[in-house]
Amino acid sequence: MARFNDPFEDVDRMFGALGGRWRTGGLMPMDAFEKEGIWTLRFDLAGADPNAVDVTVESGMLTVTADRPVEDTEGVNWLVRERPTGRHSRQVRLGDRLDGGNVEAHYDRGVLTVTIPIKPEAKPHRVEINAGSRQTINAGDTS
Repeated sequence: MARFNDPFEDVDRMFGALGGRWRTGGLMPMDAFEKEGIWTLRFDLAGADPNAVDVTVESGMLTVTADRPVEDTEGVNWLVRERPTGRHSRQVRLGDRLDGGNVEAHYDRGVLTVTIPIKPEAKPHRVEINAGSRQTINAGDTS
């Protein structure tokens, strides 16, 4: 069975070691999938102004940073406070197969969608098999 390199394998391993606590720790929940040669990442950024979201790619690392404003809640008696506020960042290492130079991002209703194409040379392709006769080389041939 062939094994393919998953560019998000290290991220999955790291967050798995946290035992699921990252989901409420202020980081951005992320979904990731591949379809038709495009990797899609979706980050939950509820409450973040699109102008306060930054996406950068540098040295094979995608970084998403977002600011969620602190609500004016002076004088309130908190019962539950699970929605993180402040500046949050998440990094995803892009594998060699992904084209970090052609990343696109779109923000809609609190969800940041980032798409990253697979490099054309990294996509599976069919190798042509040439059919024909083989030439025999004689050991005594000096031409």
